[in-house]
Formats: sequence, structure tokens, C-alpha cells
Amino acid sequence: MSKIIITCEHGGNKIPLEFRNLFKENRDLLNSHRGFDEGALKLAEKIAGTNSDYFKFSTTSRLLVELNRSPNSKNLFSTVTKNLNERLKKEILKEYYFPFRIEVENEIKKWIYNKQNVIHFSIHTFTPILNNKIRDTDIGLLYDPKSENEKKFCRALKTNLNILEPGIRIRFNYPYLGISDGLTSYLRKIFPSNSYMGIEIEVNQKFPLDDSLGWSRMLKIFPKVLQKTLISRNKD
Repeated sequence: MSKIIITCEHGGNKIPLEFRNLFKENRDLLNSHRGFDEGALKLAEKIAGTNSDYFKFSTTSRLLVELNRSPNSKNLFSTVTKNLNERLKKEILKEYYFPFRIEVENEIKKWIYNKQNVIHFSIHTFTPILNNKIRDTDIGLLYDPKSENEKKFCRALKTNLNILEPGIRIRFNYPYLGISDGLTSYLRKIFPSNSYMGIEIEVNQKFPLDDSLGWSRMLKIFPKVLQKTLISRNKD
């Protein structure tokens, strides 16, 4: 039986008190898709309620520091924080970046060292319109194409979702590539592929932004379908 980890890196748009002065003129930015993933934390909580051995989330805005980027990424800091002096950047990393990442990594390490496999789901949502282009996908399942385990699982999850919701549009490695810089891709470099699977789930923000499109139903069915897919995998 695999251990299940659920993380949500962009669960909120809170800014710590000591840095709020930086965002006085950036309230609209904080409330936009650049500030947080609308609906991601709610979905992550629903999934974790039935499918997790460990759940970690952050409600600090990605505009302070980007938890879903590697330490050496040029996008680690946002347009608001990238010009801060090195002392303040190190403080942000120490207080808000490394504690999250290290805790998740250590949790996985603990289980793998005890000869247990880990499946990690990183929960996100994406803006329905980017650079004036409509993203017409409902759910994206991001994985490493070189990982047969991740590929097989995502195909099974897509099949099970389509059985229950035939009209839902699901794409693989969209709207981003599964190998793009992110927490799951970073952890794949640390842990062996036969012990660690990292899958990023991306849901179109049109659902949480307009409940008439079926957000309430998605919050109910997605955890159940994910659980069904996990149970089927364990039987194989």
C-alpha cells in the first residue's frame, strides 16, 4: 500500500505583516491568479480528507516567494520581491520557503527509507485566460512522460473521471509540462522512480469562480474518483 502525500503550494494570498508595505499598491495583483490558486486549497482539503497520509499546504502568497520553484529558479521571487536586498530574501527563504519544502521532502524520505512507496499529488488551479488566449481544458494531469508508473496512473485517472463525467475535458501535461520546474519534478531528482511518483493536478479556475459550472460537484467526485484509481492501482 503506497503512502499518499497531498500538497497545495498556492493555497492563499496572505502576506506576513513585516512585508505588507511592499503590497500596498498591489492588492489587485494579490487577488489575481498571480497571487494564489483560486479553489486549490478547497480541492486539496477535500482530496486529503479521503486520500492522504500527509497533507501540507501554504496560504502565503506566491508573490512573496514561489514554493513551486526550485531554490535556484529565476522565478523564485516575484516582480514585487525580486529587487529586495539579499538579507531580506534570505529571511523570506528561511521563514517561508525552506520550512515547507524541507518538511515535505523529509516526510517522503522517512517513508521511502522504511521501504514504502510514495504517491504525491500537488494540487493547483490555472487561470482560464492567459495572454488573451482561452484555455479550454477543464483538468490537466501533469507527470513525467519517462515514468511509466506516473503515465499509467494518469491514464487510469482520466478514464475513471470520464466514465463519471463524460463531458469533462482532460489533457495530459497541460497547461504546463510535467517536467517543468516544480516541487514534484524537483523531488523526482531526489527519490528513485520505483519509490516516488509525483503528479500535479491542475483544475481550471473557471469552476471555483463560477459554481454554476459544476465546482460543487467536482469537489465531491474528484476525491472519490482519485480514491477509486488508487484502490485499483493497489490491486494490480
